[in-house]
Amino acid sequence: MAAVLLAAGAACGPAGEKPPARGKVRVAAAADLNVALGELIARFSASHSVDVGVSYGSSGTLYAQLLSQAPFDVFLSADVEYPRQLASRGLVLDGSEFTYAIGRLVLWAPSISTLDIEHLGLKALDDPRVAHVAIANPEHAPYGRAAVAALRSAGLYDRVRPRLVFGENVAQALQFVQTGAADAGIVALSLALAPALHDKGRWVELPIDSYPRMEQGGAIMKWAADVDAARALRAFVLSAEGRAILKQYGFSLPER
Repeated sequence: MAAVLLAAGAACGPAGEKPPARGKVRVAAAADLNVALGELIARFSASHSVDVGVSYGSSGTLYAQLLSQAPFDVFLSADVEYPRQLASRGLVLDGSEFTYAIGRLVLWAPSISTLDIEHLGLKALDDPRVAHVAIANPEHAPYGRAAVAALRSAGLYDRVRPRLVFGENVAQALQFVQTGAADAGIVALSLALAPALHDKGRWVELPIDSYPRMEQGGAIMKWAADVDAARALRAFVLSAEGRAILKQYGFSLPER
């Protein structure tokens, strides 16, 4: 009995004190962060006593949920305008909005594809063998709107439009190509650089001036349950270590 009591006392710390509870942050994140954010959170959790849960989706869909005060603490959007709109409605903590990255687009095709995307870029989509081209739904996904802009810039939109298939978000658009539901896709560079896709496909980056600048931003929600933990995550995303991880996954970095 004495040994059990001693063990219990050791677990509670000096004078029977319980260890401090771990913080918790609930994140609503744009689908283009699916890979990069996983690594960023792993590094963050290794140095902070905070557990982070993430729900991924298109930024527009997440924005609509947050308008109804969905139970998230931090919003990481692929379009900085969504957090700004939430701020204008008084739904985020004062001064918590931030820009964390600049998104970039690529044309992605399976490694077995014979499309010459490396030399032709988007013009490869004129190939009659291309039956379907996957993009994120432009109605609520920033990467979908950017994909449409790039196709228009290349003078291809009217010809490609009948063959477009829409993913709910940019990650699903890439899945369509991976599974053979589409022959090629216009997706986020951050997803194309995922280690799991290293030998699964080929990609070519689209000219950054062929679509509007994709400033990605976030904010802490006004109803955040653990503001200190949310602020710590925000600070880590903007830190030198956080920025290095984002750069590793192809994001350009905004000036501080």
